[in-house]
Amino acid sequence: MIQPYTPDVSLGGKLRRRFARLTHRRPVQLNLTRPVVSFTFDDIPASAAHAGAAALEAHGARGTFYVCAGLFGQEGHMGRFADATEVSALIRQGHEVAGHTLNHLDCHRTAPADMNADLDANDAALRELGAAPLHFAYPYGEVSPRAKKQLGARYASLRGVHKALVHDGGDRNQLPGVGIEGAEGEVAARAWIDRAVAEHAWLILYTHDVRDTPSPWGCTPDALERLIGHARAVGCDIRTVGEVLAA
Repeated sequence: MIQPYTPDVSLGGKLRRRFARLTHRRPVQLNLTRPVVSFTFDDIPASAAHAGAAALEAHGARGTFYVCAGLFGQEGHMGRFADATEVSALIRQGHEVAGHTLNHLDCHRTAPADMNADLDANDAALRELGAAPLHFAYPYGEVSPRAKKQLGARYASLRGVHKALVHDGGDRNQLPGVGIEGAEGEVAARAWIDRAVAEHAWLILYTHDVRDTPSPWGCTPDALERLIGHARAVGCDIRTVGEVLAA
């Protein structure tokens, strides 16, 4: 079973991630007619591929799934990870499948040559299933100026885990993300949706497993359903990351 990994939580690590926001930026020009929420899923557990996708589809919406092909079918602390058949089904259903490294690497700690080899293998595996992995999320939210420069040269966007909204001028190479995770995840995400409406901005939410007894990194199907419904009720468009950036 795949065990949890602890990224660098030291003061130095926090300062590195914050400093990276100032480097290798690619400003984005948004053309929003309404506030937008993107629901994204990392890794991805099979429960996200089923319950997460179904919750969005019930509202006529689609999500962005950041996939590690090297985890296909394996058991982990968030349950079983989706396999190739389940990821293929997501693509057929109109969801966006994006990159997340082959083996869920810490991008800061991985040498550039090893990173390129891993990314090449993951992208090839996803393309073989019919995906176009144009977008990427940093595993663990681990980013450094070096990794940001390397990854920014090959993907249309890179998503992190620092909490913020995206406005005009936001950085494609380090997009923020708000987690729907933990006991207060739903409450916090709902407040961020309301803030996106107030600021006419783009909010990217992320989670991992979607099941009745989720891990600390996941949420319940009911919580996800309520958040999608709330986003619709307050006038948000629900779009994939690629749809927002292609507009």
